[in-house]
Amino acid sequence: MGIFSRFRDIVSSNINVMLEKAENPEKLIKLMIQEMEDTLVEIKSSCAGAMASKARVERAAREATERAKAWAKKAQLAINKEREDLAREALLEKRNALEEASLRTEELTHFDALNEQYHSDIRQLEEKLETARNKHRILIQRHIQAQNRIVAQSNIRKANTSDAFVRFDQFENRIERMEADADLINPKKQPTLDDEFAALENDDELERELEALRKQVSKSNQSE
Repeated sequence: MGIFSRFRDIVSSNINVMLEKAENPEKLIKLMIQEMEDTLVEIKSSCAGAMASKARVERAAREATERAKAWAKKAQLAINKEREDLAREALLEKRNALEEASLRTEELTHFDALNEQYHSDIRQLEEKLETARNKHRILIQRHIQAQNRIVAQSNIRKANTSDAFVRFDQFENRIERMEADADLINPKKQPTLDDEFAALENDDELERELEALRKQVSKSNQSE
């Protein structure tokens, strides 16, 4: 496929549609970028060649124009020396030089149009290449995010299906059994009859102290 055929295919391509239909979008976009970069290098090389050719044509046009001027002077000199034969030959050379200069000028017009087209093609291809590179960066980011999500979901699934929680419940049950065993080894002491009567006496004493405080407060209020 020629360079210009590839260029037309690239510029007219719809990257989004191609990626949607591709089985491996990331691989496809890398191939597209490589193709665009190669084509861009070729177009720039062709453009450089055209610019060099234009420079040679410009130089040839200037030289032809200078030759025409030189032959015109020689024709004038021949006339002044009454050498019409030489003047005639000089005028023929002048005509040939002017014709060459005219042809070179037409070539310059062609190279100007060609170089303008090259620069337009380069701009379009660079824009397409930038779009493809942006798509590639987005695809890479999405790929990384997808991988991270897969890892996270895998870890969650492993945690849910592991026996970690079972082992935790078993450990908790063991602790509860150990606590129960400790209570059996050192049971709480039951209160004796004397302990119960002593508690009642303490309650009575507390009530007497409370009644004394009530009376004291009552007398204070009356005296006021």
